[in-house]
Amino acid sequence: MLQRIDLRGTTPTTAQLRRALPRGGTDIDAVLPTVSPVVEDVKAHGVAAANKYSQKFDGCVPASLRVPAEVIEQSLETLESKVLDALKEAIRRVRVFHEAQRPEDQDVEIAEGGVVSERWIPVERVGLYVPGGKAVYPSSVIMNAVPAQAAGVGSLVVASPPQADNGGWPHPTILAACKLLGVDEVWAVGGAQAIALLAYGDEDLEPVDMITGPGNIFVTAAKRLCRSVVGIDAEAGPTEIAVLADESADPVQVAYDLISQAEHDPMAASVLITNSEQLADAVDREIAERYQVTHNSERVAEALQGQQSGIVLVGDEEEAIRVANAYAAEHIEIHTKDDTGTAKKIVNAGAIFIGPYSPVPLGDYAAGSNHVLPTSGSARHSSGLSTHTFLKSVHVVNYSEQALQEVSETVIALADAERLPAHGEAIKARTNPDWTNRG
Repeated sequence: MLQRIDLRGTTPTTAQLRRALPRGGTDIDAVLPTVSPVVEDVKAHGVAAANKYSQKFDGCVPASLRVPAEVIEQSLETLESKVLDALKEAIRRVRVFHEAQRPEDQDVEIAEGGVVSERWIPVERVGLYVPGGKAVYPSSVIMNAVPAQAAGVGSLVVASPPQADNGGWPHPTILAACKLLGVDEVWAVGGAQAIALLAYGDEDLEPVDMITGPGNIFVTAAKRLCRSVVGIDAEAGPTEIAVLADESADPVQVAYDLISQAEHDPMAASVLITNSEQLADAVDREIAERYQVTHNSERVAEALQGQQSGIVLVGDEEEAIRVANAYAAEHIEIHTKDDTGTAKKIVNAGAIFIGPYSPVPLGDYAAGSNHVLPTSGSARHSSGLSTHTFLKSVHVVNYSEQALQEVSETVIALADAERLPAHGEAIKARTNPDWTNRG
């Protein structure tokens, strides 16, 4: 089912690999002309404009844009006990990991009397976007809210599309996740209009300082348009998995992992990188035999047969590692004889899953790690969502008179070298009692 790219017997450069490896992606620029009027309309008219687009795109308008507390509370009553227990356990595991990420403030004495401190300050107010559409994503509530809470963000609002089948409110499982997390501010608005409303607010809706969370291409385009007003996590593309495997891998497990990623979206990418043609053949057969029994088989088939998915054959494991680092997958699974050793050589990935008992779906829900990760090769330079995302590092400088005196000549010399003499004069005004600036 998957296209094949045979690199055996070659040593492609990094530039050649970027052109040869399967990659889909989305053209955000193409939808900016469609999204920009929506953002501008919401900027100018707030809730009225947002509701207009909810009617147009979601087919309903909520009774109030802010979901009432009793509606959020009632959502727990409709939740199956096993789902409730699963959400609680996932929250617990994700919280344990993300609370451990919180960095400590530190004071560094650069010289006697000269101290530079680093303070970690949480973003004041954050908007968390949770999509509707093809699936229900309470896990996205968890993955965004927990690290924000671990960072100490004081004010959180979740925005999720209104749904006609749910009385114009977001899906009850989304609301239940919010309730379990203590998020009591939820807006029934989705799409580009949600991003714009989070960024600009309205008379009774306080705007946010940062927006995080996944979404379709229109949501991503709106984030781009609003990022001069608010911070954003990333411009996420379609989800992707790479599986780096040798002949020791179980083809059935690999096949299911590729299928599971493909069911996210027709544009999802599933890539197998292997030095074993026998494994490649076996995985392809297993996929063809098994994908049809999944609930989302049509979506899976479209994703697996798209240009963004494929099997990459390489000559040996070292070449497989090089290809994997060039691809820089959002998720990469390692299925090799020395899986831990191989994983240590992966330097470009959003998250690394080691061995047969650490599949990507574990990370999607309850490993404790975050599932909001860099896509489209951006793992070469960017990290996934974490507690650090919601923290600002602020440097605090506290020098005594003597400490400034000792370094004054250094500052003055550099200021003069840069032809910025007033910088040096600001130092002289403090350190040279005989010096006056006569203009």
